[in-house]
Amino acid sequence: MTKIKLCGLRRLEDVAMVNQVKPDYAGFVFAPGKRQVTEALAESLRRQLDPAIAAVGVFVKAPVEEAAGLANRGIIQLIQLHGDEEEAYVKALRGRTKAPIIRVIRVRGPESLQDLDRYDCDYFLLDTFSGSQFGGLGKTFDHSLLRQVRFPKPFFLAGGLDPDNVAAAIAESSPYGVDTSSGIETAGIKDEKKIRAFVSAVRKEEQS
Repeated sequence: MTKIKLCGLRRLEDVAMVNQVKPDYAGFVFAPGKRQVTEALAESLRRQLDPAIAAVGVFVKAPVEEAAGLANRGIIQLIQLHGDEEEAYVKALRGRTKAPIIRVIRVRGPESLQDLDRYDCDYFLLDTFSGSQFGGLGKTFDHSLLRQVRFPKPFFLAGGLDPDNVAAAIAESSPYGVDTSSGIETAGIKDEKKIRAFVSAVRKEEQS
């Protein structure tokens, strides 16, 4: 079964909508940007989130102590590194928490997917490259690049996925999981109809 990650939750209303469809993962963004949440808000959201849904903290070159502390307090269950963090950073993080690590690879071409064994992580997340920002672009990359790649760890597919294209993306690349944020929003706000449609599209693809 393809795992589902719905990212960028920042309101109690978002959590209520997500609880209804029960994805496998929900993402809280701690990196600067329009979806950023504070530690206090994330703690409040986690309390309302269905305990069966794992919370993922999204970070861009945050202090190691911040990411590890949020995990060790149970506010998040996984740590997603979105800022091309160096291996020394990951080693320091491993020394402070047992939370699984998702390493983001920003794909711009075949060269982005080489030598994946060098990364210390539990999962990869493949997103669309941009020179101006880390993630949240709402743009897809060429999924055909994945056909010849041997992934040493399970990977989430991200980057511009929405209810209309996610089934085809799964069929083409067979990811461990899919991730979306802007694809389930209208005017920057989580949209219940789009959330339900996205989850339904993934689950229908699994049944076909």
